[in-house]
This record gives sequence, C-alpha cells and structure tokens, in this order.
Amino acid sequence: TAAWMKSRFSSGTLTTMQDQPMLSADERGRYARHLILPEVGSAGQLRLKSASVLCVGSGGLGSPLLLYLAAAGVGRIGIVDGDVVELSNLQRQVIHSSSGVGGSKARSAAARIHDLNPHCQVEVHEHMLDVGNALDLIGAYDLVCDGTDNFPSRYLINDACVLLGKPLVYGSVQRFDGQVSVFNRTPTSPNYRDLLPEPPPPDAVPSCSEAGVMGVMPGLIGLLQATEAIKLITGIGECLDGRLLVVDALAMRFRELTLRVDPDRPKVESLIDYRQFCRPASSEMEAITVMELKALLDSAPDEIALVDVRNPAEAEVASIEGSHLVPLASLESGEAIDRVRALAEGRRLLVHCKLGGRSARAVELLAQQGIAATNVTGGIDAWSQQVDPAIPRY
Repeated sequence: TAAWMKSRFSSGTLTTMQDQPMLSADERGRYARHLILPEVGSAGQLRLKSASVLCVGSGGLGSPLLLYLAAAGVGRIGIVDGDVVELSNLQRQVIHSSSGVGGSKARSAAARIHDLNPHCQVEVHEHMLDVGNALDLIGAYDLVCDGTDNFPSRYLINDACVLLGKPLVYGSVQRFDGQVSVFNRTPTSPNYRDLLPEPPPPDAVPSCSEAGVMGVMPGLIGLLQATEAIKLITGIGECLDGRLLVVDALAMRFRELTLRVDPDRPKVESLIDYRQFCRPASSEMEAITVMELKALLDSAPDEIALVDVRNPAEAEVASIEGSHLVPLASLESGEAIDRVRALAEGRRLLVHCKLGGRSARAVELLAQQGIAATNVTGGIDAWSQQVDPAIPRY
C-alpha cells in the first residue's frame, strides 16, 4: 500500500508533498487525533487533504462512507446519485434526514458533508453512472468507492476502474450479511470479475428492497470501506487487496477468503451494455401489468388464481385481497408445488411479489414442473401506486 501511494504521488495523480497546501490552525485542531498517530501524522493528513474520492451512491453504503471520508479530511469528494430520498431509506441511510424526503440524495448528502466539514470540497453529480459518463467521472478522481446495490452498476464501475487503472473499494450487503474488498489496486490485483466472472440470474439474488436488510449492516460495511479508502490514501496498513472479508452479523462472525486473478478471465477492453449483460438468457415469459390484473379481478375473479410469493412478514404489511400466500422458498423446496397445481386447476395462474423479481423466478420454477403461470410486473408496489393507494408501500 505504501508503494502504491508513493507511485501515485510521483505520477502526479495526487499532488506532491511540496505542492500540498499546509494544514490551517482549524484543520490541525480538527484532525488532532490523526496527527498524533505515528502512522498518519501530518504527512498522512496532507495526503488525505490532497486526495479525491468518487463515491457512487449515497444510500446505505454511501452514507457512512461519505461521512467518515469527509470527517477524516479527504479534500475532494464526488457523489454520483440520481435518486431521491424516500421514507424507507431513513432506516439505514443515516446521512439523510426526514426533512429531506422527496429531495435529491446527492444534494442532501452534500449538505450534510458541508455541515460536518467545510474544508471538504464536494462535487455533486446528480445523475446515475452509465456507460456514457463513467470514464469521464471516474477518471477525475484518485479512487472509487462502490456504494451501489445492483449487478449492472458493479460491473460498470469495475470495468471503468480497470480501464482507467483506478483502485476500487467494493462493498455489498443483503439482509444480515456483507462483503468488502479492494479491487484493482495494481495491474496484477484481482478485480470484481475475479470474484464474480458472470452475473447470477437476475432473480437469484433479490435486492434489499425485496429481501430486506438490517439497518446497521450498510453502516458496518460502509465503515469498513471507508477504513480501506483511508488506508489506501495514507499508505498505511494492509488493505483487502486479494482478500474478501465476509461478515455474518447474526452470528457476528468475520471470515476472510483469498481472491486470485483468474488467468482465463477475458480482458476488459471496453465498456459494454451492462443491463443486457446481466439479463437472463431465457426467453421472455408471459407477463401482465397491475392495471391488467385489476381488470381481470373486476371482470372474472373466479377464473384466476393470484399467488403471492413474498414472505409472511411482508404479507402482514400489505396484501392484495384474494391472493394466496405461497412463499418462494416453499416453491424452491418443492413443498408447495402440489398446492399451486391445485390452485391452477381450471384457472389462469398469476404470480406476484413486491417488485416482480421473485415472482419471475417463481414462474420459471413452475414452468419446470409443467405449470403455466403469468408474472405480474411491478408487483404489489406497482399495485399500491397505480391501483390502490390504501395499500401501504414498504
């Protein structure tokens, strides 16, 4: 790590020690606990002040990342996020506040950072990262922190960092579990494609909005990411290059897995269509909208069977009247196949979940058992927005 920092300073990506502005009296007081650490000291604090970090996402992972990078004295921080603050975000996205609901996440995060540390220059990129802007955005910063929650974005960030030679601090969370690593620290370091050469089927790994997440998990993983970023910038310690840290919060266990470069992995030569790359190879399944479902329920309720494949806890929060709760896990185990087969006898079988991902997986599983089913796109969330606002969103 120290060698990496030395090369970064000498390459001109970061300013040299001679070119760095000195710490002001206010900064010396603010960073006093850093300055008395022999491993950091004035030299390390000046490296932090001269460094630039791009955080993609200002949600669950981005919240602690941004707060602690700013508090540590990183001189320039970029925030890429085109989303708005929602009420359900506040359980874990602690950089935002209740008063910010409905407003820009990137601007909300920037305002909080400015209040925390006015010495930190914040650059707001109020849009999503995509193939058209990734190289320009990432190219303007020393290192990147991935605070996203979907596979197309993770592959895009990784590939752009590989092409530009930028270190990437990776983190992910789901339910009570998390992962952290450092990719692409050197040209011979592993990157995200060594961890996951190909994306999993889109419905095999549900998003946090479908599977849920314990609120502190993004905080824990984001703090670990911030720790790795600070170590990389200051050149201290041993970073997670070639190592994947796996966290199980329920058991409170930390495991470390070794990551190696796959010699047979195709070389990243350009950015691609990542949504297409992460799309299932199977043909399109039959699907209907929630408005079409409403019309069927109004006109011929006895001719359809509506199966809800969410978890029982979700069904307690909200449900569509007349639906049959059959959790996806019971279909995957085979336990509920006969029950669904009976429900489908003489009726059209429709399947829904929260957003449409798990129900698509259920339709595929049922097709393997010879049971035809139709996916309700958008799930109960779309139903709440387009059909019945009295159904609570979660």
